[in-house]
Amino acid sequence: MTKSKLFVFMLDALCSSDIEEMKKMSNFAWIFDKGSYVKHIEPVYPSYTYPCHCSIITGNYVKGFGIPHNAKVEVENANPSWYNQRSDIKCPTIFNYAQDAGLKTCALSWPVTGGAKEIDLNMPMIVPINYMGDNPGQFLVNNASQELMDRYYWKYGRYLMGKDRSLDLYTMALAPDIIRDYHQPDVMFVKMCDLDSARHSNGVYSREALDQLRKHNYEFGVLLESIRRYGDFENTNFVIMGDHGQQNITRNLNVNVLLRDAGFIRVDENGKLTDWDAYCHSVSMCAWIQLKNPEDSAMREKVYSYLKSLKDDPTYNIGYLFTKEEAEEKFGLVGPLDFVIEGKEPMNFSSTLEGRDPFEKYLKPGQYNSVASHGHLPFLNETTTFIACGPDVKPGVVIERSSMINEAPTMAAMLGLEMKNTDGVIIKEIINRNV
Repeated sequence: MTKSKLFVFMLDALCSSDIEEMKKMSNFAWIFDKGSYVKHIEPVYPSYTYPCHCSIITGNYVKGFGIPHNAKVEVENANPSWYNQRSDIKCPTIFNYAQDAGLKTCALSWPVTGGAKEIDLNMPMIVPINYMGDNPGQFLVNNASQELMDRYYWKYGRYLMGKDRSLDLYTMALAPDIIRDYHQPDVMFVKMCDLDSARHSNGVYSREALDQLRKHNYEFGVLLESIRRYGDFENTNFVIMGDHGQQNITRNLNVNVLLRDAGFIRVDENGKLTDWDAYCHSVSMCAWIQLKNPEDSAMREKVYSYLKSLKDDPTYNIGYLFTKEEAEEKFGLVGPLDFVIEGKEPMNFSSTLEGRDPFEKYLKPGQYNSVASHGHLPFLNETTTFIACGPDVKPGVVIERSSMINEAPTMAAMLGLEMKNTDGVIIKEIINRNV
């Protein structure tokens, strides 16, 4: 019996609202014509890049895999280290199951996979986002597969260098060569970043975002043709997916300024932190409030009452307030938090101790880095989507809504594998084999 393969094309910040435009684009149209899709995939909370990517490969909520944020947030640390190592993930991934079944695995530019032994051909997303130097290879040593470094880095590492560095160009240089040289690994995940960047800089529905989506369509075409020429096209299950949507931001709220003015944060004459009872960590479109002493029930109630007063005051636009216990129960979210808040309408949360006005940084095109972002609740628009076709996918099925935690078990089922002890389940409606 011929074994099936799996090829995943991940578009960071792909939105469900992109579906109709994708159907007009040559290569994306092919997968819609041949396959099935879930219109709305609700991401895990927070809908942040690294937690979502971990969920996609584990089938779990944050409490199951242990990565609540892109960065290891700490009080008064503006530049914390990011989660980069596979060892940070607390549970098995789809790559573990595939490798155990004797399948050749590959991941390109996937977050939190540094040093992943279950990925035979691994080139992780690990070079720091702001690195503009000429030695990005230093971050890949002992994190990427040495075989890929020896075979390709000398030729394509230049795409990661200098002020015009481009991870997507690097990824798209590697992917066709790997498909050709290894006759298409059995399980291959390829992540692209630039749609997310276009939306952050220009807005969710901007011309720049649409132009970038078209570029990804052309890139997908190159990968399809590579598999036609050098792989096993007829036995490949193809998946196009996103990790989260994005929302256009209307305003900004600096919660630490409010906590400082309410006496929960103390600073010196230079505005530097000296002590704190409650501190805000930004997750872009939601915010975590951490208590210095969670066992202090009186302070907990005092902070909770204060946050409820902010929510009741329309000045602050806060529409959601969850306790730590509620966040875990409702969303499987755990982390350095005791409370979570989010805007009634889309808004960004800052967490610096600068300035006097908590509203002083409104996000406007050309003024700040982001006019759109994510981190928002899973059920809010924009959600992301999941499109699939292949020998183990039923054609013509459209599902209105599902959860991100169901994607890993579903992709594993395409390979005839069963992932155990996951929060998610197989989306059986689209699987064309007994599961």
